[in-house]
Parts: sequence; structure tokens; C-alpha cells
Amino acid sequence: MLTTGTDLLLDVERPAAGGRMIARHEGRVVLVAGAIPGERVRARVERVERSVAYASVVEIIEPSPDRRPVEGDPSCGGCVFAHVAYPRQLDLKRDIVVDAFRRIGKITLDGAPPVAPSPERGYRMRARLHVRGRAVGFFREGTHELCDPAATGQLLPATGRVLEAVGHELAAVASEPVLSIDLAENLAGGERALHLELKPGGPTPATYSALVRVEGVTGVTCQLPPADTASLGGRPWVSDPVEAIAGRPAGSLGGLVLKRRPNAFFQANRHLLPALVSRVAALVGDGPILDLYAGVGVFAVALAAAGHEAVTAVEGDRVSGADLEENARALGGRLRVERSAVEAFLSRRPDAVGTLVVDPPRTGMSRAAMEGVIALAAPRIVYVSCDVATLARDLRRLLDAGYALASVDAFDLFPNTAHVESVVGLTRTRR
Repeated sequence: MLTTGTDLLLDVERPAAGGRMIARHEGRVVLVAGAIPGERVRARVERVERSVAYASVVEIIEPSPDRRPVEGDPSCGGCVFAHVAYPRQLDLKRDIVVDAFRRIGKITLDGAPPVAPSPERGYRMRARLHVRGRAVGFFREGTHELCDPAATGQLLPATGRVLEAVGHELAAVASEPVLSIDLAENLAGGERALHLELKPGGPTPATYSALVRVEGVTGVTCQLPPADTASLGGRPWVSDPVEAIAGRPAGSLGGLVLKRRPNAFFQANRHLLPALVSRVAALVGDGPILDLYAGVGVFAVALAAAGHEAVTAVEGDRVSGADLEENARALGGRLRVERSAVEAFLSRRPDAVGTLVVDPPRTGMSRAAMEGVIALAAPRIVYVSCDVATLARDLRRLLDAGYALASVDAFDLFPNTAHVESVVGLTRTRR
């Protein structure tokens, strides 16, 4: 019988979604942290559930040739694959996609989709950080202990220096009134805006106005309970040329700019964002376009700016929706914005579209949203997903409703993690 604290000798088989690796002990699945498929390890059991045990490596007995030293704190957020050589990381993510499609979606792919690589360092231009005294950082995996985000390499070196200076400024304010900080940067890294989440009953927002003077910070806002936002100075958003986001030559899309605030949703990888947007655009066909879960408009704005005449973008989040409206203004009638939950919008039976673009949250599409999408019967669907498990689940429903897979692409938006972004093209084969 497995119990917490037991050491096991394990042969590691394959990756599992979430970053652990699958091994077996007396027929029972053990999900092992810190291992690589093909290794023999000694692992210590952390907890035991009905059919699965969770363990972490304490000794490498037969190491993989793909094992590498880890710089910084391996338990810091975003480092679950940091011990794996980067080319092998891409192979593991490809295997995770194939396995989830087969196991959850009952979908057998003709070939494993390649995973577009990213530089491992300085890729991240959106992050949520937590505050403890003068420390500003990520949480260690599975804890509320802070770790240094700069040491993970995810952020630009200049961003690490900014966060250190921000921590010094916050330390001057008593009672740790800041709970978290949302950070947004533009592609070039020259703009950097912060949004503070404050404890109720703390100091007035003006207390934090000194943060605007930190070198490298271009704007600061804060959240006031229950849902108001106050500007503390500078520009409350960061911006990028739409051409840069869409991977187009400078000036080719009319010099339009996409703005976003730190607490609005946005894809985080500065290196792969143009390739991601370009791939979505390549899968869009003729006719009206409907973009569900549109965020600040990264796909909808790029498509409308490229000449598509009838684009509708739907976003229910208050902050992202407001940014979407702002970004749509310069496009006139080519981009119509609906500030609504996706389920409510679809329940109103929208007009027919040529291509449906969906980029839902990690939980995937709700049952009501899926029913609305199926009823819409768009000839083409482009499904963008950050969670391969919910993607596989939703694809099964779409295939059963008369769609067929046309393409599967993957993008490594979060190097050194187990996350993989997928873009799936579907075509309707029957009504």
C-alpha cells in the first residue's frame, strides 16, 4: 500500500498533461515531478488519491541524455520543464497533444503536429505577480511562497530590475496593502504598465503614486473595491502596431495600434504572437467572421485591418471588452463589437458567418456556448486553445456534430512549462 513519504524506484514512461511524467508501481499510476521519460528515478510519494499517486524525484539513477542543469529555483512558477533540454520539451508537448486527442477526444491524428519553438528567455510580456513586503514575485509551485521571477528568465532583464524597484517602493507602505500586480509590456519592451490589486481598507490610492516614477514604468492603475479602477499616473495601457502583432510589414495595415491594459487578457509570448495571429488569419475564409472570446481584439482587429469587411467580436469581460471597443474605433464599420457573454450572444441566434474564431478560457467552451456554436453551423471554425485537455473534449463534440479536422498546429507560448497553445482548423462536412 502506497503512503505519503514512501520512496519508490520507478521507470518513467511518458509525459502527462500538467507537467508530471507517468510511471507505474505495482500496476498503479504514479505521476512524477522532475523526471524525463526513459529515466529510472527514485521518487518520494507526496500524496495518494484513489487510483493515482503523486511523487517527486529525489534521486536520478539512470539520467536521460536530455537532462540539463536548472538555473535558479526549479519550483518557481513556469519552470516545471526547466530540467529538460529544449528540443526534448517540444517533443514532450507534441506527445501531450497527441495523447490528449486520443485519450480524451478519441481522435487519432495522422501525424504528430510540430510545436513552433520560442526563445526561452525574455518571452513573457504579461504576468501576475504577488507581493510580500518588498518582495514581488511568482508563487512556488503548489504554495503561496514567493520566488524571484527574474531568476526564471521568463521576463526581460529590465523587467526584473523594475520589479525590484517597485518592491522597494511598496516596502515603504505599512501593512502590505497590495495583494498582487498585473504587468503588461509591449512587444518591444519599451512600454510597461502595472495594475495593483489592493486590500480593502488600506491606504488611499495616492499612496502608490511614487510607482509611476520608477524607471521603466510607463503607467500605473489600481483596483478599488468592488470594481472601480483609479489611474495613478502615466498611460494605463501599453500599445503595439497591429502590423507587428499580425506579422505584417510596417505600414501595411494603415499604422493602426492595438492597446491593452495590464488586467485585460492577452497572449503572453512576444516572440510567437505574430506567428500565432498569422496562422489564425491563414485559416479564415470568405464571408463574415465571428470572433468569440475576442479579448482586446488581437485576432478581430488584425483580420479587419487586413481587409475583411464584416468582422464581429464578442467579449464579456469588463476590462477586455472596453479595450476591444477602443481598438475597434479606428476600423469603423469593418469591426462590430458585442459586449456580451458568449452564451448570451449565441442565444440571440446571430446571422450566418463564414468563419467562426473561438479562443475560450482554459476551461474551454461551456455546454451552452457549444450548443450555440453547433447551431450556428459555420462552414469553418478556427479553435485557439491554451489547454489541450478541454480542447480535445470540445473537438469531440464538434466532430460528432458534423465537422472534420482540417489542420492542427501548436505553439510553445510558455517554454519550460507543460502548457502548449493549439490552433485547430475545422470544416463542416454535414448539417
